[in-house]
Amino acid sequence: MTPEPTKPYQVIARKYRPQAFDDVLNQEHIKTTLRNAIEQRRIAHGYIFSGQRGTGKTTTARILARCLNCVQGPTDAPCDVCASCLEITAGGSPDVIEIDAASNRGINEMRELRENVRYQPARDRYKIFIVDEAHQITNEAFNALLKTIEEPPEWAVFILCTTESHKIPATIASRCQHFSFRSVDANDLITRMREICVKEGVDADDEALAVIAQSGEGSVRDSLSALDQAIACCGNRLDAASVRTLLGAFGIDAMSQVSTALSAQDGAAMLGLVDELERNGGSPQHFSRELSRYLRNLLVTKIAGKDSRLLAASPAERIEMERIAGGFGEEDLTRYLQFSLDLFRDLQFSLQPRFHLELGLLKMVQAGKMISVEEALASFGKNPQPAAQQAAPVMDRPALDRPPLERPIPTPPVRTFTPTPPPARTGPSPFDADRFKKTGTPATSYSAPAPQAAAPVTPSAAAPANDTEWINRLHTAMTEAGLTFSADAILQANAAVVNGELIITAPKSFQLDLGREEVLNALKKMGLPGQRFKVVFGDTKPVQRAAPVAAVSQKDDETTERALAHPEVQKFRELFGGEVRTVRNLKEQ
Repeated sequence: MTPEPTKPYQVIARKYRPQAFDDVLNQEHIKTTLRNAIEQRRIAHGYIFSGQRGTGKTTTARILARCLNCVQGPTDAPCDVCASCLEITAGGSPDVIEIDAASNRGINEMRELRENVRYQPARDRYKIFIVDEAHQITNEAFNALLKTIEEPPEWAVFILCTTESHKIPATIASRCQHFSFRSVDANDLITRMREICVKEGVDADDEALAVIAQSGEGSVRDSLSALDQAIACCGNRLDAASVRTLLGAFGIDAMSQVSTALSAQDGAAMLGLVDELERNGGSPQHFSRELSRYLRNLLVTKIAGKDSRLLAASPAERIEMERIAGGFGEEDLTRYLQFSLDLFRDLQFSLQPRFHLELGLLKMVQAGKMISVEEALASFGKNPQPAAQQAAPVMDRPALDRPPLERPIPTPPVRTFTPTPPPARTGPSPFDADRFKKTGTPATSYSAPAPQAAAPVTPSAAAPANDTEWINRLHTAMTEAGLTFSADAILQANAAVVNGELIITAPKSFQLDLGREEVLNALKKMGLPGQRFKVVFGDTKPVQRAAPVAAVSQKDDETTERALAHPEVQKFRELFGGEVRTVRNLKEQ
């Protein structure tokens, strides 16, 4: 006896494919428009169905074909029993032609389609052409089809399905009605999968279905394929742990280790997470993507609450995320999410993914140690500890990428060169010798002119008498010129006059403040523009020298005392330290 052939298995995505408009998830705007168009007999000759994968584009095209060619139609509720409905459902209708544009994208295939359009349908009311992956068609092939789509026969209907609508030429899109399919809500996906599990006799908890819905990312087909895979792996009982292991997903318990390290500002814990991920053979790219999704869910929970429909999570996960999100502010979670997205982008092209992952997680830890400028200003008087012990204020993320401003940029010391005068000429020049030869004048009668002594540079003001006076007058001149940093630096330098040349010796850390231009401007301010000088930088220690006291009037003293006695000024000085050098009354300017 010959054994009966085994009926081939049909995957869940095909077995439970929608057969009516009511079965299509989350596309109410499209279903309503198509139903009204069928009812009013306003059927267009060209449609473009666009959207992400697995949202029902081709399925809706087949449903529309059944609605148009049903023996009771055109109707928005096909009978599902006539020959036309059964053949379209099975994919064998002679008047509904499905074309895969990924393999039939050339001009010859489009010319053949154009010739086929000319013939009337063999049995049904309309001849419908469903072109899947329409963006794969070449520009030449689209041009060959352009006139046909613009003015087709009354029995022809074109439905172009694509995931990249921007690649459809504008000349084609302008001749069709465009319907944009949206991604399916996670809660609707979970509800749909729960109904299928009941029909298949599978016991699945809510957390397992939420994990599958997250992996689908809004695609019904992807989610149902993952459900089929989970049933094949785990049998008739689906639990969250097994599904996560199968799909390579990270549970909230694993991701909570990241939030714990961020809350404790523990960089060592972050490095330990990366090491554990590497030892277990995990993918840094996949971990970064899951981290971005986790931080996004925390941010949504913080802003919209745990019951928001924007979350694709089980009730237990929502409660746990609400607890974790309570330990962070919206600004912190926003900054962390931006860091994780940048990290995921960098990992796509990294040759050292582990190093990039470690660096990205450590940046997130460092970002948590910073406070905003608003918080620093609001803490006036509340925390009188020195400014050096407080957290550094930060305004935005790029501050982490900038080099510290305290690090001086090494520049070569300014050197001055004294030109050496050429030796005095003892005989006539070559031109004079040639002239003497032509005129017959003996060369011995030539006497070189006596060199004139260079006139000494007479400064317009008297030079300081000693080194201390040099420093004080330079400081005063730089302060009046608005060179505050240079004035501070000159107080910590030494000055000496050697052979009429002013030599300023300063530590290397003042190379940016004591440049040649700053000293020259100060000398001009002092009335000594012709004074020769040289600035030398070495490993010397800064000189602790007090600033010279400027002569002020009694009125200025009263203004200064009144300003320093202001409570806000006192709080500012307690918080940030420093000294007040000049007080100006803006009302008198």
